[in-house]
Amino acid sequence: MRRPSSARDSAPGSDCATDTLFAGRLALLQPRSGYRVNVDTLLLAHFAVRARPKARRVVDLGAGIGALALAYRFLGHAAWVDLVERDPELARLSARNLAHAGAAGVPHVADLERDGLPAVLRGTADVVLSNPPFFPEASGTTARATKRSARTGPLAPFLTAASTALGRRGYAYFAYPASALAEFLDAARTAHLVAKRLRFVHAFAASAARIVLVELRRAKPGGLVVDPPFVEWAAPRVRSAEARALVEGAASPDVPSGH
Repeated sequence: MRRPSSARDSAPGSDCATDTLFAGRLALLQPRSGYRVNVDTLLLAHFAVRARPKARRVVDLGAGIGALALAYRFLGHAAWVDLVERDPELARLSARNLAHAGAAGVPHVADLERDGLPAVLRGTADVVLSNPPFFPEASGTTARATKRSARTGPLAPFLTAASTALGRRGYAYFAYPASALAEFLDAARTAHLVAKRLRFVHAFAASAARIVLVELRRAKPGGLVVDPPFVEWAAPRVRSAEARALVEGAASPDVPSGH
């Protein structure tokens, strides 16, 4: 379950395609080649909405085409969306996706490692979302590095930016490889963020966890809650009931529907 169901249509005059999520109810313009939106985006949006179904202001770090914030908005409610992305072309596409979805918000072109969080976003967010890079910059062959370019880079700038963006009662939500959870939590503590909730995602019930979804706050240590695991597949090529509901955009009992 690496990519949600989608339908591709040509985007006239461009090297882009329109893909759809949630059984066609959320359309996203994205490049035809390179890193593409996958199911981890939906998993993280779902995880965040379960805890915070309504947000006054959402900041998406490393937003790409804006899929994560727009998925959150689809499953819950976001009054305003700020998309922080270092690639100007992806930021341009994210602006078009915001407009197409009827979402209030704006993209910000910024390299978090080089520039840090845009000053206008400091202390503004009640929800921060991020599916940050998780491949070391020097890993792999040149071809592999090119393919992984959107997933390559240091983690610390994203955690620092999340800490800086959060308002007094804000929450940050991250997805990261489960095998690197210890390193993630160490880096979060350095950024003055404390894990308050975890959910592990498993391909199959008997498989080791693939990724972990983490809720972070600027708060005192303690009070960590570990949710029941999310299992993606009931059998080969047969999604679990929860995964099927998520991909199709059906609301599970604890997730509100609509925008």
